[in-house]
Amino acid sequence: MNFEIKNTNHLLINFCNFSFFKISFMQFNKSSLQYLKDLQKNNNRDWFSETKPTFLEAQNNAKELYAAIRENLEKHDEIEKFKLFRIYRDVRFSKDKTPYKAHFAGSYARLGKQLRGGYYLRIRPGESFLAGGFWEPNKDDLYRIRKEIEVDATEIRDILKDKNYIKYFGGKFEGEELKTAPRGFDKEHPDVDLLRKKGFIAVRNFSDSEVLSDNFINEVNASYKTLRPFFNLFSDILTTNLNGESLI
Repeated sequence: MNFEIKNTNHLLINFCNFSFFKISFMQFNKSSLQYLKDLQKNNNRDWFSETKPTFLEAQNNAKELYAAIRENLEKHDEIEKFKLFRIYRDVRFSKDKTPYKAHFAGSYARLGKQLRGGYYLRIRPGESFLAGGFWEPNKDDLYRIRKEIEVDATEIRDILKDKNYIKYFGGKFEGEELKTAPRGFDKEHPDVDLLRKKGFIAVRNFSDSEVLSDNFINEVNASYKTLRPFFNLFSDILTTNLNGESLI
């Protein structure tokens, strides 16, 4: 089909505005959340099979939402890959034999060895949250972070005191921790609360009404954007030695 474009600039602007509108107002549907609620009550293979078309609709809605979140993320960070976790549970070694996860969850990995940290989002009725940071870092990474804290935790404390970090993440790190200082570290160290951490994770919870809001992906993006100073600092720590010399 042939057609004439008389004003390409105008067309480009309108297209960009349409794209922005589409991303900004992409939302998780009420019917998708209701499906997850119903799955919580009917977590068995027969019911899941009978309602498979409804599941596929909810799953497609989730895929579109996570894709829009990634597009927003890539405006201020470099994302290497995204993973939407399967709804099927591995029940082989679990006492809980329910076959399905009554939620959607996805993670975004940052690009390259120099960009450390990752983003996560789970949508589950009454228990939705996003997270970012360093969950169960390997032995060497955890030791390097602890050595940095031992020498000087000022920059980490500054992140926790940042007004935006407090707004979105409560000014703290979530995650498992030891009951006392790790072996080889002073139990009386002034930053022993940080030394005891086994992971460094920022978490923000969302109500169902917040998840269903047409502003949800913008709130997710604002939260992820707030993590950048945290990620930048820890990336620097994990790619240098205590003398500041590059390890990559």
